[in-house]
Formats: sequence, structure tokens, C-alpha cells
Amino acid sequence: MKPQFYGEEDATVVLIQPTDEHEAALLPKEYELIQAACPDERVLLATFCVDSWNDDLSPWTAPPVFGKEGFGGKAIETLRYVQTEFFPIVAEKLVHPEKARRLIGGYSLAALFALFACYETNDFTACAAASPSVWFPNWADAYIRTHRMQAGTVYLSLGDRESQAKNQTMARVGSCIEQQAARLQADGVQHVLEWNAGGHFKDSEKRTARAFAWCIAHS
Repeated sequence: MKPQFYGEEDATVVLIQPTDEHEAALLPKEYELIQAACPDERVLLATFCVDSWNDDLSPWTAPPVFGKEGFGGKAIETLRYVQTEFFPIVAEKLVHPEKARRLIGGYSLAALFALFACYETNDFTACAAASPSVWFPNWADAYIRTHRMQAGTVYLSLGDRESQAKNQTMARVGSCIEQQAARLQADGVQHVLEWNAGGHFKDSEKRTARAFAWCIAHS
């Protein structure tokens, strides 16, 4: 899992984000947008590229939803990597790591991983979940009903055409994200649910930057 860093060594805000090779190419633009939205903050965007998007970011195993590739359910292993290996790497990049607050976020399945990480640990003050894959089997119907969000601030977003997907499982994303927001409300978690114009594959770097910027401002 190759780390990449954008930003300041004296940062007081660290943004943790898992990516794949495609998203990694968009990170410079994403960081630029975050800086433009938060000019008074010292920010370090700390990212790592996963080996297998479907395996490394999925919370449990599941059969294929589209195509032939299923989900390996290795999110807990990825989270352990973040805690035991990635955090120390990030700390070495910072002048005062003890003063930096950590946020986690991402896009699509990486956003679901960010939510999962904030249910499983209290390592993050906020979660920036842009178009999260909350359609994932048993997430909205079971997992979030038996677990409590440990981050104090959560940003959720979705494209207004994502529920029009031809795939029946993915078309549930609209109702599932409403369930996610309702659960956060019931648990007293500061949150917002924003709707973006377009489908799932539009402006991912802009949506992720907006998610992080909101979390920085509200956490």
C-alpha cells in the first residue's frame, strides 16, 4: 500500500484517504480544492493506494454485485494497517504530530471504508464519506443498527442520479443513505447529507474535497 502526501509538515489537520491508481491521479487537484476551501488551515492529505479495491475496502465478504469480481471483506485488515503502520509513517511527516487531529474520508467504496473505520475505532474526529457505497449488502439493514458511530462529525453525499442505476442492489443507495443519515441523527452525531448533480462517476475529486472541507470546518 503505497503512501502519498500532499501538504504541510506543520499541519494541524491530517486527512487520511485510501485510493486506487485511478483516484491517485486526481489527488493533486483534490488537495488544491481543499486548500482553496480552507485557506486558514494547515492541512496534510495522507493517502495510500490499496492493492485490491473490492477486497481491501469491503467490510465483509459479499458476492459480485456487478461484473464477476466479488468482495473479499478485508477492511478490518486495512484498518489495522492504518493504525499500526500508516499512522507512524504520517507522524514522521509532521513537526508536531501530537497536535494534529485526524479525519478520514474517501469516495465510493473508500467512503464506506471510512464510515466502517469510524464505527470500529475512535481514532478519527470526523468522517468525510462522498458517495459512499452504503448499498453494500447488510450495511444499512444490519451493521449500522448494531454499531455506534465513534466520530463526532460525519459528512455524507450522493449524486442525485445514483439511485437510477440499472443494477438493483446499487439502486438502493438512495434509501440506504437516508437510513445512514437517520441513524446518525438518532445517535446524536453532527452530520450533513448533501446531494450532488449527476451520477456516481462525476467529479469524484471535487466531491471528496468538498466532503473533507466541510469536516474540517465542522470538527
